[in-house]
Amino acid sequence: MADKGGHPGAPGRAPEAGGCDRVRNVALVGHSGAGKTTLVEALLAATGTLQRAGKVEDGTTVSDFDDIEMRQQRSVNLALAPLTHGDIKVNLIDTPGYADFVGDLRAGLRAADAALFVISAVDGIDGLTRMIWEECAAVRMPRAVVITKIDQQRGDYDDVVLTCQDVFGEGVAPLYFPAQGDGGLKGLIGLLSQRCLDYSTGKRTECDPDPRYLDQISEQRASLIEGIIQESEDETLMDRYLSGEEIDVKALIEDLETAVARGSFYPVLATSVPHGDHPGPVVGMLELLEVITQAFPSPLEHGIPPVTPVAGGPPKEISCDPDGPLVAEVVKTTSDPYVGRISLVRVFSGTLRPDTTVHVSGHGMEDRGHEDHDVDERVGALTSPLGKTQRTVSSCGAGDICAVAKLSRAETGDTLSDPGAPMVMAPWSMPDPLLPVAIRAKSKADEDKLSQALGRLVAEDPTLRLENNAETRQLVLWCMGEAHADVLIDRLRARYGVEVERVDLRVPLRETFGGTAKGLGRHVKQSGGHGQYGICHIDVEPLPSGEGFEFVDKIVGGVVPRQFIPSVEKGVRQQMERGVSAGYPMVDIKVTLHDGKAHSVDSSDMAFQAAGALALKDAAGQVPVLLLEPVDEVEVLIADEYVGPIMSDLTSRRGRVLGSQAVPGGRTMIKAEVPQLEIVRYAIDLRSMSQGTGTFTRGFLRYEPLPPHLADKVAADAKDG
Repeated sequence: MADKGGHPGAPGRAPEAGGCDRVRNVALVGHSGAGKTTLVEALLAATGTLQRAGKVEDGTTVSDFDDIEMRQQRSVNLALAPLTHGDIKVNLIDTPGYADFVGDLRAGLRAADAALFVISAVDGIDGLTRMIWEECAAVRMPRAVVITKIDQQRGDYDDVVLTCQDVFGEGVAPLYFPAQGDGGLKGLIGLLSQRCLDYSTGKRTECDPDPRYLDQISEQRASLIEGIIQESEDETLMDRYLSGEEIDVKALIEDLETAVARGSFYPVLATSVPHGDHPGPVVGMLELLEVITQAFPSPLEHGIPPVTPVAGGPPKEISCDPDGPLVAEVVKTTSDPYVGRISLVRVFSGTLRPDTTVHVSGHGMEDRGHEDHDVDERVGALTSPLGKTQRTVSSCGAGDICAVAKLSRAETGDTLSDPGAPMVMAPWSMPDPLLPVAIRAKSKADEDKLSQALGRLVAEDPTLRLENNAETRQLVLWCMGEAHADVLIDRLRARYGVEVERVDLRVPLRETFGGTAKGLGRHVKQSGGHGQYGICHIDVEPLPSGEGFEFVDKIVGGVVPRQFIPSVEKGVRQQMERGVSAGYPMVDIKVTLHDGKAHSVDSSDMAFQAAGALALKDAAGQVPVLLLEPVDEVEVLIADEYVGPIMSDLTSRRGRVLGSQAVPGGRTMIKAEVPQLEIVRYAIDLRSMSQGTGTFTRGFLRYEPLPPHLADKVAADAKDG
C-alpha cells in the first residue's frame, strides 16, 4: 500500500465520521467488467474527493493500484474509497468481480452494512452475482442495484431491469429510467418526481419530461408505488391508493427508505460514465449518492456478528457504541516489503486509537496454514486509505473503517479487542480452495526466501491453503482458480523477489499385491570380521481395501530368534513405505513369517531388517503388483439446467454418480465418487461448464485399483524417472 503516485486527482484530507449514524459502509459487488471501479472513480469525483476521475485503461484508478491490477485492468483486491456526501461519510468497498477472488468479496460484505450490486446494461447478470445476491438475502443485507453503461449502443436498460426482477425476485423496482436526447443519452427521468434530470450540459438540471415518455412514466410509476406501499408499515395506504387518493411523494420516499434499510425493497438506479468511444455526460451519481446516504442503513441499524469471550461462555451483547468495549475485525491484510504489514479494520464497537495495546484473537485455520492467535499487540499509526494513499487519522470509532500499521501477528479474520476482556467474533463463511498447484523454487536463493514469502501470502489470504506434501515431496498451493494462482505466483516474484515455477502435480498412489505369493529374504555377507546373516521366508496375501497391514508370526523352534522377529517386521514395513514397483507406499497386505535361519554370531537386528525387505521384494516379483488410486467423494451443487452435462462429465472422468437431490432455489446436489487423478483441475472445468454457478466439495473416500493402461504408464514413468 505504499504510495507510488499516479492518480490524476490528488486526494485531500481524510473524511471524518460525525458519529455512528453518520457512516455508511457499502460494498460494491458484481461481475468483472461491470464497471465497479469506474463507478467508484465517478462517485469520488462527484463529491470532490478527487479533482477528476482516473481510468482503468490508464491504470490511474484509486481502487486498482496494485501492479497486477494495472497490468490486467481488473480488480483482484478489496479496496477502500471513503467519501463525504452532505454530512455523511461513505466507505465505498470495491470488491473483485472474478470468482477466483471471492475471498476479498466475502471480506467486503463482512465489513459492509449494505451491498450495491453493479450490473452492466451490456452484459447483464452472471452466475457469481446471482449467488452473492442469495447469500445477502439469507442474512437480509440491504441491497440496491445500479445499472451501468446505459449509454452504450449494445446496452439495454429495460431488458436488464426485467432480468433483475426475474432473477432477484420480488421487491426489485427501478426509481429512474434513461432519457434520450438528440445526441444520445440526455439524463434520467425520476418515476416518483415525474421530472427529467438533464445532465447534457455537465450539470444536473430539472425540466419537464419529453411527452413521448409520459405513458412509460405512468405505467412504471404505478408499479413502483404499489411496490413501495406493499412494504409500508401504514396498512391503510394501499386502500387509499386503490381508491384513487394521491399519495404524498414525501411519504412514499420515507417508506421507500425504511424498506431499503431493512432489506426488503431493492431500488434500481441507472448510471453512465464517459469512456473510450462513449464521451457523453456523467449521469446518475447524485441519485445514487442520495440512495446510499438516505436509504442505506447506518451501522447503528445493522446487526453485529456474534461475539464471545476468548475464554468461552455465552455470547456478549455488543452495540455500535464508540464508548463501548473495543471489538474490531481485520477484514484485509496486505504486506509491503517497504511499509510492512497493514491491516484494514472494521470497528464494530468502541474506539480504536493509535499507540494502544489490543488483544488479537484468531479462529485457527491450521489446515490452511493460518495459526491460531491469542496475543497482545501494540497498534501503530491509524490511517484512512484512499487506494494506496494513506491519510493519518487520530482515531476510528464504532461503525467506521481504517487501516492499522504494525500489527505483525494479526491476519485476515482476526478480532481486535480490549486486552482486559478479550473477545472473538464469529468467523465469516470462506470457501475452500480446490485447485492444487504444485510449485518449486527456481534456485537455491529463491528457496531460502520462499518460506517467509509464502507465510506472508497466507496471512493475507484466507482462501489460500499451503500444503507441504511429505509423501509426494511437493509444495502445493491450494487456490480458488487459475487466475488466483497466477496472482500469487506474480506476487512472489514482484513483491518478494522469489521466482518459482509450476510442476506437474503428483497424486499420491498406493501399491498392493494382486495375489498370494511367497518370498525369500536372504541377507548374508562375510567380509572379514563381524558378518551379517539373516534369512526369512514369508507368505504375502492381499487384504480388503482399507485394512492396512497385518504381520503374523508363525516361527516354530526358534529358527528365527525371538529378538529378531520384530526386525523382520520393521524391514517389511520399511520396504512397504518405499514401494516395490513404482515407488509408492504399499498397503492392504498380510505378511506371515513362517521360516528362516540365523547365525549365532553374525545375525543382528539390521541383518533381519534387510532380510525382511528383500523377502517382500522377492514375493512382489511373483505376482502382479496393483497400483491403487485415491477416490474422492464429490458433491456438486449446480443449477438445474446444467445437471445433464455435469453428470455426463463426471462419468467421463471415470466417476460413479450415486444420485442427486433437489435443493431450494432451482438447484441440484449431485453426489459421485471420482478418482483424484481426474479432478485435479475440476475447479476450473466446473466453473466453465456452469457459467460460474457451480460449486463442489471433495473428501477422501478410499483407494481403488488403477485401470491397467494407466497403471502401465505410471510404472513406465517411474522406471524412466
